[in-house]
Amino acid sequence: MPWFLVIISIVTLPPIIRQRRRVLSLCPMNKLVDTQASSAMATPQLRDTQVAFDSVAADYDGPRGNNDLIQDMRSEMWRWLETIFSPGNYLIDLGCGTGLDAVHLARLGYRVAATDWSPLMVQRTADRAAAQQVIDRVRAMNVGAHQLQRLDEAGAFDGAYSNLGPLNCVPDLTDVARECARLLKPGGTLVFTVIGRYCPWEIAHYVRRARWARAKLRFARNVVPVGMNNHTIWTRYYTPREFYAAFEEYFTLEHHRGLCVLAPPPYLTWVREKYPRLHAWLWSLDRKVAGWPLIRALGDHFLIVMKKR
Repeated sequence: MPWFLVIISIVTLPPIIRQRRRVLSLCPMNKLVDTQASSAMATPQLRDTQVAFDSVAADYDGPRGNNDLIQDMRSEMWRWLETIFSPGNYLIDLGCGTGLDAVHLARLGYRVAATDWSPLMVQRTADRAAAQQVIDRVRAMNVGAHQLQRLDEAGAFDGAYSNLGPLNCVPDLTDVARECARLLKPGGTLVFTVIGRYCPWEIAHYVRRARWARAKLRFARNVVPVGMNNHTIWTRYYTPREFYAAFEEYFTLEHHRGLCVLAPPPYLTWVREKYPRLHAWLWSLDRKVAGWPLIRALGDHFLIVMKKR
């Protein structure tokens, strides 16, 4: 079995349930904001993505969106966040999902403004924070990463993070970069994990099955429809350098490395189940070599660290 494989299960979705209900999100000063108005102003592609994630919000912290391999990637991100930031720091979570990252950090003493384009994901985050008794340190807001101009706390945040690819669904990263620069303190840090362009595991997986169009999907230079269960998430893939180009005006590049270069991507759960020692060894090797030149451009995702100029 080659050490190359697949990804895209990160964005695997079931049939979309088009729920048009009014969802309230928690915002500054405990104000409740009706999120339907902002959704109405979105592009059709953004609405497709929003509805898709709304449809899986109820169980996205289970095997669908947080299986054992995804938890390995999440733990790696937590290790980096806890090394770069300190308890008490005020952070923005871009694409908080069901709140696993935000609540984990809140329990360690961080304060988090947890934002997401999906109102039902935001509700899951608020519910999780309340259940874990950290609602005073997690502020859940229905704000997409493309809407950061709605946040009025300029210069208040020590950093921002985004885990497991939400920024791949943002139409214009230059807007994200500009708004992050506005919101962060001088020297503030960004830590993102992003779905990458070159995933050797995925290429080998689909080439082996003679699915040539699927094997080259990530090589598209523009946004592409990622079809799952006859529905769509609009996604753009990046190399670390392509991604950083949108942030270079406001941030310096501190570090980048591949994630799941040698270790299997999230949908290959059978590798860990059948060969746990091999899986642990591959992850250990990943941590050692995935930051090396050339290799760091590969992987299911990449992790990138940037500091405000």
